[in-house]
Amino acid sequence: MNNISLSSLNAAIEGKSEIESLAILADLFPGEVVFSTSLGYEDQVITDFILKNNLNITIFTLDTGRLFSETYMTLQKTNNRYDTKIKVYYPQTAAAEELVSTKGPLSFYDSVENRKECCFIRKVEPLNRALKGAKIWVTGIRAEQSGNRQGMERLEVYEAHDLIKFHPILDWSFEEVKHYVKSNGIPYNPLHDKGFVSIGCAPCTRAIQEGEDFRAGRWWWEDESKKECGLHAK
Repeated sequence: MNNISLSSLNAAIEGKSEIESLAILADLFPGEVVFSTSLGYEDQVITDFILKNNLNITIFTLDTGRLFSETYMTLQKTNNRYDTKIKVYYPQTAAAEELVSTKGPLSFYDSVENRKECCFIRKVEPLNRALKGAKIWVTGIRAEQSGNRQGMERLEVYEAHDLIKFHPILDWSFEEVKHYVKSNGIPYNPLHDKGFVSIGCAPCTRAIQEGEDFRAGRWWWEDESKKECGLHAK
């Protein structure tokens, strides 16, 4: 990081709205604030914050090569709505080809290790490239999404990339997110209307049933404690 400490940043955004906080960070770190979107409800809220207010924050997404067609449609509609071009990062071709050639297209079902390997190639490595040179990484994480996210702070140090992560809607409820999206006419992934809460790769995501955890639809064949892909690992 630079000479601005985490405590100083917390003081700078204390009592400020989500949009005001994003604007402050964008001013403090011009050209060094990035936002990663998966085009789900939460990320569409933050995209609206950024683009409607012309904030100096770069928006990018990770195309794993295994996304739902509805996700691509949401990307197109978002670009059209805001007259923008969200930057897209893809997996390294050679690594993806090697994985599928040696282990097959569905190796992630066989073990947690295989699934994490696939996530690394398709998500983590592209993310590492996307974060290069950034000082602030904005995310759409919410505390109620999973147990291991409930102890997070809105600002936290991400040592793996020597940057600070900012979760502007960390304390929002799912209902608040949906209300914001629909009351503002923001494009959203139609899979949300079919019971999909957290939307990732098509082979690894399903709709959840009433009463299930928010992350139950992601890697549903695995233990609850292992349901992270590595994107937000310290």
